[in-house]
This record gives sequence, C-alpha cells and structure tokens, in this order.
Amino acid sequence: MATETAVKPLTAFGYVTFDVVGTLIDFEGAIKDGLAEIAAKENVDVDGEAALSVYRDARYEPGAGLFPDDLGRCYSRIAEAFGLPDTEEYRQLMIERVGDAKPFADSAEAMAKLKARYKLIAMTNARRWAFEKYAEKLGQPFWAGFTTDDTGCEKPNPDYFQQVFDYVAKDGGTKDDILHTAQSQYHDIGISRELGMTNAWIQRRHAQKGYGGTIEPKEYTEPDYHFHALIELAEAADKAFEA
Repeated sequence: MATETAVKPLTAFGYVTFDVVGTLIDFEGAIKDGLAEIAAKENVDVDGEAALSVYRDARYEPGAGLFPDDLGRCYSRIAEAFGLPDTEEYRQLMIERVGDAKPFADSAEAMAKLKARYKLIAMTNARRWAFEKYAEKLGQPFWAGFTTDDTGCEKPNPDYFQQVFDYVAKDGGTKDDILHTAQSQYHDIGISRELGMTNAWIQRRHAQKGYGGTIEPKEYTEPDYHFHALIELAEAADKAFEA
C-alpha cells in the first residue's frame, strides 16, 4: 500500500530523517517476547497486546525515564496488571530484550536502498547504547544519528528537530531538503507537519487495531506520503530517481 499526496517528488530531498524504534526496529515484538519468556517461567498467561497498552500508559507517566532503560519501571506496572513477579532480574531482562530488539523484516534492505539515494539521519528517542545496537543490526546505514543522550529531550519536542536542522545547515541543507519518516503520529508525523517538514508515515500497525505501545495522538495528521512498509518508500524512491 502506498499513497502519495506530497507536493514534492521524492527526488527533491537530499536527506531522510528516521524515527528508529517502531519504524525500523520492532520494539513491540521485543516487549511481547520478553514478557512471554517471563510468563512461561512463571506459568502465567499474558496477552501481548493488552500488555502493550499497560506499557504505553506507564511510559507516559510523570517521572518516566529514557528508553529503553525505562522498561524496568514499566515492567513493574505490567507485572502488577498480570500477576507476574516484580523482580530486579525480570526488570533487567526486559531492558535487555528491548535493547536487543530486531529490525522489521524489510528494514535493512530498505535502508540500503535509501542510503544510495540520500543522507540518512537517525532521530531516536532511545539512548545511545541501544541505538548503537540497532544501527549495527540495520547495517550501519546512517550518515548521522541523534539520540536522547545527544539532544537532552525527546520527540515531539521541537528542540529535538531544531538540533537536526542546525546539523543539516552545517552541511549546506535546510529542513526543506529533509523527508521525515516515521510510524508515530504522536512523536513524529504531527510535529513534523507543524514545523513545515515533508513527511512519510510508515504505518507499521496497519493490520492491527489501536496504537500498541505508542501514545495515541490528539488528532490524526494526514501525511505527505503514506506507506505500510519501509520497503515501499525505498522502491518508490528508486522508481522516482530512475524515471
């Protein structure tokens, strides 16, 4: 599935910025797998999708920490909801499992294709230690990478985006040269529209109900480009450049 409503063709950009967790990396799958591992040890049934809802609510409580370190605290909320033991061992297990989350099946191939066309920039709400693991699994496609350790804030804070704009400016580019690509309406698509960027929504959960582990936006933002998988964007870019 691919929908294009952008006024700019894909050939107009020199940079593509990416949300990483949820767009390139399957963090929801890692949360479910970690919980399934714990549940099997404790002989407890845990509904993965229901657990993601608890995680989402916990993730946005006052005093939430940085991802994925905050999985320990969030696990405590999940443990309480599903009758799992809340131990330091299991808290650490969840942090490690999400820190080692795998890319979506199409991510590495798509990023390799896009790297041949653009300078790729990571904009992740993950900490640097986790991002470095994710980047390695993706084949090190990034020209530059920004994490919460670098920016001191999380998306959708406009200051995060401004730091990226400033970095691109040193390379001779502007925000008009950037295509912002992400799955989160709340963290990325809405704010990128407010900031005047062109965006591409990778709707990873198109076949599932709800927002999973990602906070629900106050309102839906119509993206400039809309794909169900990242490989669709990469193939569209190849087609545009080869036309």
